[in-house]
Amino acid sequence: MPSGTRPAVPKYRRLFDELYDDITSGRRRTGERLPSEAELVKTFGASRITVGRALRDLQREGLVDRRPGSGTYVRTQPRTSEAAALTFGLLVPDVDRTAVLAEMCRALTAASSERGHAVLWGTPAGEHGMEAAAWHMCQQQVAREVAGAFFAPLEHTPSKDAVNRRIARAFDDAGIPVVLLDRPVEPYGRHEPHDVVGIDNRRAGFRITSHLLAAGATRVGFVGMTDAAATVDARLAGYREALHVRGALVHPQLVFCLRSEDNAELIAFVQSARPDGLVCANDRVAARVMHALLAAGVAIPGDVRLAGIDDAAFAALLPVPLTTLRQPVREIGVAAMTAMLNRLARPDLPPRDIFLHTTLIVRQSCGTAGQAQA
Repeated sequence: MPSGTRPAVPKYRRLFDELYDDITSGRRRTGERLPSEAELVKTFGASRITVGRALRDLQREGLVDRRPGSGTYVRTQPRTSEAAALTFGLLVPDVDRTAVLAEMCRALTAASSERGHAVLWGTPAGEHGMEAAAWHMCQQQVAREVAGAFFAPLEHTPSKDAVNRRIARAFDDAGIPVVLLDRPVEPYGRHEPHDVVGIDNRRAGFRITSHLLAAGATRVGFVGMTDAAATVDARLAGYREALHVRGALVHPQLVFCLRSEDNAELIAFVQSARPDGLVCANDRVAARVMHALLAAGVAIPGDVRLAGIDDAAFAALLPVPLTTLRQPVREIGVAAMTAMLNRLARPDLPPRDIFLHTTLIVRQSCGTAGQAQA
């Protein structure tokens, strides 16, 4: 469906999200007094009404206590009204690198709080390296005997597969149910013994590639990154399937993997393979490709039509607003919590892939913005 930029996030929601992240990640400690309303007004450039609404929402989530005449304090623990309140682990060690995952985690934590449960998450201090941090977080959550663990497997590290399996096995050995966020532990095509909640990445690759072909591209390439998650392999499979179905050229020469920060190889690939369309594994890759091509004098979409997947917040703000597939990240977070509660109630259920639909967001980078879409 055609679309423009995503609606602006209300100022009170931005304030709420920042304080929410500070509290749930542990950056603000239990019992700590938050800045006064006057200080928040000055810091965020917001009205007192906006600040008050954000604080009321935090109180409603059970994350703060507002004490008349004293201030607002981080609660000892989220408020729970049920005797069977549970604490879940949230293991997303690279959440700060991915806005999509961060928004997904906020929605999941809110869904947990609404049901009277709590979520334990945050990056441990004193750890060096993403792999060591992830393993340390896993050990912490196993030691806390969490009721279940939400895990977004690592990517972009050389030993990611071994580390991800080690973490999943540690939870399994402790009898802690695991729901995977966004991506599986096992490489694409292998049996995954855990529930996975996200999007159908093969369909996403198929859909965005089909859009570029329908837009007029005839030599569509694919750009990913080294050591990426299994989701990228699925998107690549969908890309190839779309080319096959449309009778377009399917050639290894049109697939490129970014291996370093140097863009010289990327430019050489474009000059030799001569794609007139590029599907990028995600919006982060698309942003890098766009900046590199524009710097090299390649016109977008004049010379190369470009598209990504995710609809990250920056996608509409790139030099050429990016056509992409929007992930329903908040809904994925809610669905993950529902999947976990179902798993706890029915541990005998077979592993499930729970996929939510994406939305095509058409902007200038594909060359069809403003045209009617099928």
